[in-house]
Amino acid sequence: MENINKKLTLVGAGPGDPELITLKGARALEKADVVLYDALVDKRLLSYTQPGALRINVGKRRNNHSYSQTEINKMIVYFAKKGRHVVRLKGGDPFVFGRGTEESDYAQAHGIQVETVPGITSAIAVPGAVGIPMTRRGVNHGFAVITATGSNGRLSEDLLQLVKTNIPVVVLMGIHKIEEITALYTSHGKHGLPIAVISKGTTKEEQVVAATVETLLQTVNKDNIESPGIIVIGETVKSGLHYRQWLTDRQQNLEYHEN
Repeated sequence: MENINKKLTLVGAGPGDPELITLKGARALEKADVVLYDALVDKRLLSYTQPGALRINVGKRRNNHSYSQTEINKMIVYFAKKGRHVVRLKGGDPFVFGRGTEESDYAQAHGIQVETVPGITSAIAVPGAVGIPMTRRGVNHGFAVITATGSNGRLSEDLLQLVKTNIPVVVLMGIHKIEEITALYTSHGKHGLPIAVISKGTTKEEQVVAATVETLLQTVNKDNIESPGIIVIGETVKSGLHYRQWLTDRQQNLEYHEN
């Protein structure tokens, strides 16, 4: 007789800090028989699981995939059909460039019940944690969130359109494209537009660089900023303490050379 207790729960782990997982997400981990977790998930979250739970790192980093997406999908179905409660623990929110939809669709197509526990997305939480609001009254009425790279490996087509607007943009998974991104904005005459790069946001290894499009690349290279990270482009970056400090440092440097 077929086991009817087949279940997948997609859980968003949040932007990095393990305390930013939701209470519902932590409770799902406590009930899991199998946890398939991403590379960017803080391993301390696995302490919520019961002692007998199977925990498998299926993380995919740029140019380093421990498992393909097809293999992950098949693992979900394999364990769920054995009557195991599978928790797919994903960084940020499962449905913000997390391929949660693909996994959910695949599981449901194989008769598996799916529940989703949303997570705090890094697109909003990481800038907010360093004092950069994504909306500010009198400055903007919205913002865009995009991935840096399209399916063809080239710079996102969406960014090619957004650069023509004044909409603040959050670019996820984009540190390796910083040179192309700043060149694009420079080619549209936006040399002085505020921009920030936040690496490993909300963690102890967090690094923040804020500048203008014209000067960012030099600063990023000097500070050796690494992935994973996000890029925030737009006037709301001015609200962040790191940008204001950059302005102060730059002014002092100019005054020094003038004297």
